[in-house]
Amino acid sequence: MALGPRLDLRQSQSLVMTPQLQQAIKLLAASNLEIESFIAEALEANPLLDTGGPADGAEPERGEESVVLPEDAPADQLMALGGGEGDAPLDLASVDRDWDTGDGAGSNSRDAEWGAAASNGTDFSDMPDWEQLRAAEVTLAEHLESQIGAAANDSRSAFIARHIIGLLDDAGYLATPIEDVAGDLGVDLFEAEAALALVQSLDPSGVGARNLAECIAIQAREADRYDPCMAALIANLELVARGEVERLKRLCRVDDEDFADMLRELRSYDPKPGLAFAPSATSTVVPDILITANTAGGWDIALNEETLPKLIVNRGYFLELTGGAADKSSQGWLKEKLADAHWLIRALDQRQKTILKTAAEIVKQQDGFFRRGVAELRPLTLREVAEQIEMHESTVSRVTSNKYLACARGTFELKYFFTSGVARFGEGANGEGASSATIKARIKALIDAETVKNILSDQQLAEMLQKEGFDLARRTVAKYREAIGLGSSAERRRAKKLAGLR
Repeated sequence: MALGPRLDLRQSQSLVMTPQLQQAIKLLAASNLEIESFIAEALEANPLLDTGGPADGAEPERGEESVVLPEDAPADQLMALGGGEGDAPLDLASVDRDWDTGDGAGSNSRDAEWGAAASNGTDFSDMPDWEQLRAAEVTLAEHLESQIGAAANDSRSAFIARHIIGLLDDAGYLATPIEDVAGDLGVDLFEAEAALALVQSLDPSGVGARNLAECIAIQAREADRYDPCMAALIANLELVARGEVERLKRLCRVDDEDFADMLRELRSYDPKPGLAFAPSATSTVVPDILITANTAGGWDIALNEETLPKLIVNRGYFLELTGGAADKSSQGWLKEKLADAHWLIRALDQRQKTILKTAAEIVKQQDGFFRRGVAELRPLTLREVAEQIEMHESTVSRVTSNKYLACARGTFELKYFFTSGVARFGEGANGEGASSATIKARIKALIDAETVKNILSDQQLAEMLQKEGFDLARRTVAKYREAIGLGSSAERRRAKKLAGLR
């Protein structure tokens, strides 16, 4: 059989991701701050785009090419300009329920022990540490170098000390071996060690240390508390972390009262003295969605418009440019920019509509959380929300990415409201399970109520939760306990014993 080339015509259907569709997907997943940056770039690239509404007293042009968003127009009217899978009208009547004026603030507890990992419990009412939020005016290196001139005996030792200061990390520790410092500078080892001692004598006390024990020892010497007993305690910080009180008392040769005093002294020292001069890395979360109670007993759901400038097509500038565009290339460029401006406005309007629909359904599903707190947070999946608002699950996933919701209980990422659940039985179950966040909050509450003489094991916690209607096994309780950063019963007993010696 002979082989030869031939031409065939075939017709088929396929999905194509156009550049505009790809951009719309990116806009849907972006936060308000990212949208603000995107709009700023679009305003620079497209001369037909402008911000704000029509000028006072001016009548906006009518027609297909004059897309203008009045400032006093309601949100539904603005969003009606968009199109796509989210055209169904918003139905917020289903979330109009009684408003609970309870403060909903829970307890805020922290438990941090020397040498051990801290376990933190944070509730909605957790307030920021304003001292940590304040950026340092002077860096650690500048603060230390300002003291070198008066503390150094000669310029050579001052030079070596300044080199060591440049090697300190943010916490004030020297990670480079002192032998390497001497070799890099070409000086004798005793000169480098003397310069290091000079740095360790500067304020804040404890800088220049090579490990935690040396940092604490420097501060103890500064406080004139570095006696043989304290030296033995500092040399065995790993035993402090494990809570081996009896062994530490034997090593330090002290009684209960003296040991308690030594622990109080130990806790008063700063393990990272350099951080007092480190600039704050804390960033403020700007919410994308605002939830407030209305007078009718329901919820008002709105986008945070402070970070979303209104976009319009500058019709007057378009007509002015059209009159001066004589050649076809200029006219084609203007039409392209006009189409881009119209598309961007429609895409942003559709984004707002989709976010509001998703947020409204989340509020409807998690109504108990907004009224009574985390104990009422129910299991929820992306598919449940997608089915209710008649969108694809991937669309809901993009909407809830990098978005934050602000309500009376605090600011939460939208992903926070989607949790797995466990089976629940008994009164109040209503055929629904309990969310993992609710289980974690209950476990933490039970552990916070423990005493030194009554530490609950994972099995006891599971039995107590089963009596409350939560179908949990011991392994599940242990998994949730570890997820919220709480130690085992033995670790908690040692930590509470140490805390009781304060």
